[in-house]
Amino acid sequence: MTKIQTEINPYLQDNLYSPTKEELFVEELPVIEGEIPFDFSGVYVRNGPNPKYEPTGRHHWFDGDGMLHAVYFKDGKVSYRNRYVHTKGYEYEDKTKQSEWVGLRDNIAKNPEFEPLKNTSNTDVVYHNNNLLSLWYKSGEPYRIDAKTLETVGVENFNNQLKVHVSAHSKVDENTGEFIFFDYGNSYPYMMYGVVSADGKDVHSVPIDLPGPRNPHDMWITEKYSVLMDLPLFANTEALKKGRYKVEFHQNIPSRFGVIPRHGNSNEIRWFEADPCYIYHSINAWEDGDEIVLVGCRVDQPEPPKRSTESDIERMMQFLQLNAKLHYWRLNLKTGAVKEGELDDMNTEFPVINLHYMGRKGRYSYNVHIDSSHTLKFTGLVKYDTWTGQSQKFLFDEHFFGSEAAFAPKKQAQSEDEGYVVCYTHNEVTDKSELVILDAQQFDLGPVARIALPHRVPMGFHATWISGENFFGSEV
Repeated sequence: MTKIQTEINPYLQDNLYSPTKEELFVEELPVIEGEIPFDFSGVYVRNGPNPKYEPTGRHHWFDGDGMLHAVYFKDGKVSYRNRYVHTKGYEYEDKTKQSEWVGLRDNIAKNPEFEPLKNTSNTDVVYHNNNLLSLWYKSGEPYRIDAKTLETVGVENFNNQLKVHVSAHSKVDENTGEFIFFDYGNSYPYMMYGVVSADGKDVHSVPIDLPGPRNPHDMWITEKYSVLMDLPLFANTEALKKGRYKVEFHQNIPSRFGVIPRHGNSNEIRWFEADPCYIYHSINAWEDGDEIVLVGCRVDQPEPPKRSTESDIERMMQFLQLNAKLHYWRLNLKTGAVKEGELDDMNTEFPVINLHYMGRKGRYSYNVHIDSSHTLKFTGLVKYDTWTGQSQKFLFDEHFFGSEAAFAPKKQAQSEDEGYVVCYTHNEVTDKSELVILDAQQFDLGPVARIALPHRVPMGFHATWISGENFFGSEV
């Protein structure tokens, strides 16, 4: 495939983003500062784009092959492993030894027919039925990963019961073990919703009626319900017919939230209208009397103004600025009314919570703090009280930038925030990466430990935490 000469793309050349090619296992990592606590154990694993072969065409940051980076905490020690997700596209290119797909910003008509847009499985990772599931934001086949070795087991179709695709931001309810997901695409039905049982043996899926192709990125769950999104940022249908992907924000169309019983049917969904916006990432939701409370990161102007002088890459970088604010919505199931409001005006995103509280009335979220750089950079972490909007901020040292974190509960924790926040960071001057551990209840005091990583961990997407009781079992 012919290489297209383009301007410098910081998401390929900058050492904060450019790929790491080596796959490593290091049994014990050295501590730079502080001590690794003994009162927690488990696994922090993060997904992200990491192209193995030189991309062709106009590369978008979202196009890279999925790579998992994991650290394993046990008995005050930490080990590290990273591996590519061996998708069908990865295996195909590993035979030809070159990139065979153009990505999101190009005409995909000449891509391999079996997968017109390569499912890189690079976006999120969740833990279900004792395995990791690696997921893709455009909605595709999920891949099952051995959590201990990070080896790709293969496509997860739940004993051939999964007949649809799965989008990245599916949820695992740790209280029931169920996997709750949605699928979306450009052909009818434009959305599917489903639930997989805790043991992976049963799959329930139903179509969701939408006005046309939409571009949902996330969802919420509560104990009884799931909440799906129909938002007014979606692809231009004429551009889609020509093989191009161009999103537009329609300020005259309301945001809609669809509430469906967890195991409900298509005719049971109820739609609630709110102010126009886009939502990349939800935080949490719960039932409160007649209301469902939603908390998330709201972008009020997701399509930045287009300048006549900007290049194609500059346009991509503008979209990646996010400019999201902490926000709440209250959906009244009795009256149909919606109340909403901003909780904070900082640009924060990539939120994580204590996963034991997913779908329950949880209070705290740990978001990345985003600065005003041309490329997307996470300059610190913010602990939010989502009931009040109050926050505590921890900013990384100069030249350090971070990743999405994970919350790691302490053993026998008695409160929601009794635990640690773990996060990868990278120094763009020294080109060295570290693992940072913060005490969630003393968040603004800085790290209890900084740990050297054996090689560069590029900036990536989403992470999860596997508690030691689930992962190590009786060994803990």
